[in-house]
Amino acid sequence: MTAALPASGAAAAPRPGGATSTTAPAVPPLDTRALRAALSELGDPQLTAAQIRVSGSAGRWYGTSGVADTRTGRPVRPDDRFRIGSITKVFVATVVLQLAAEGKLDMDAPIQRRLPGVLPDGFPPITATQLLNHTSGLPAESGPDIPDLDTPEDILRHRHDRWKPEQLAAMVTRGPMKFAPGTKQEYRGINYVLAAMLIEKVTGRPYGEEIGKRVLRPLRLDRTSLPGADPKIRGPHVHGYLAMSDGHLEDVTEYDQTEAWGEGEMISTTGDLDRFITALFSGELLPKAQLDRMFTLPPAEVRMLDGGPARYGAGLQTVTVNGVTLWGKTGERYGYNSAVFATRDQQRRVSYSFNPTHRDASQQKMTLRLAEAVTKGKG
Repeated sequence: MTAALPASGAAAAPRPGGATSTTAPAVPPLDTRALRAALSELGDPQLTAAQIRVSGSAGRWYGTSGVADTRTGRPVRPDDRFRIGSITKVFVATVVLQLAAEGKLDMDAPIQRRLPGVLPDGFPPITATQLLNHTSGLPAESGPDIPDLDTPEDILRHRHDRWKPEQLAAMVTRGPMKFAPGTKQEYRGINYVLAAMLIEKVTGRPYGEEIGKRVLRPLRLDRTSLPGADPKIRGPHVHGYLAMSDGHLEDVTEYDQTEAWGEGEMISTTGDLDRFITALFSGELLPKAQLDRMFTLPPAEVRMLDGGPARYGAGLQTVTVNGVTLWGKTGERYGYNSAVFATRDQQRRVSYSFNPTHRDASQQKMTLRLAEAVTKGKG
């Protein structure tokens, strides 16, 4: 599940057949006072910690608030790891597009040819592009194997559940397609479960190994990892907490992430995320044709299910706040909320993580405060 930046801010962006502007307005100077104020407000919503790293040609700043561990009171440090949730999808999309650039994968061929038997025979053809930009139209998850997570106590009871990607994929095979592939856009984690399965089918290797070989090691992202079946965060890290029904906090740092296989399981730091998006936007990881796909939205007639404009390219989402258009990805896991975004010209890059104690819409308050502080500049 992801916590998105405000949908109302979605901006005009490159679409198939459209031109990309070569000039961009200057971003405003950093307002460090506003950043400190946004970061330090830990009561609404209730947070245990927060950190943000702002970089790029228009200025740099790093700050923290709260504690990494409520038991010891240790403050947050720049090298502290945290769960990045759906930012994982950008790493997956990068590898899929690398395989396409190498001629090993046709982005516009039906994935059913590579993944026979994973989806029902009666489903229409779905392409890798439609997985990456969330236009697949796959059915809603259904079936008796979906866990009951209505209360925080339920969530704790399921923290050590172990999942296989085939089980996750099977949940979307029991109902009708939501829409014809390519005609609408709906953000779905299952798209990236299938994309990761596609990586494994094409390469013959675990998708995490491919991310390590193609992205993590070349960029020396030494604090970024895929935990697999390991429920712990290894090395210095920020703890995540969840408020129970009676209000007391439970440490949920230890949590089996196989339920987020392929779409939300990775661990990183703000520094590593900044290096990753810098390399990605600079063309170090993808040739121009494949990189442009990440910044290209579906045709204008393709709308989100709520009627709003499409805001996902092949791996990145876009949002405009205070006239500043950013591309990147948000992420969320129990006890963790994070994002990495940048202007395409990298005048401004931002990576942040905060630790909400409630898994609900209140998290948006912090997201909006940070977005406002990063883009508004000094008054």
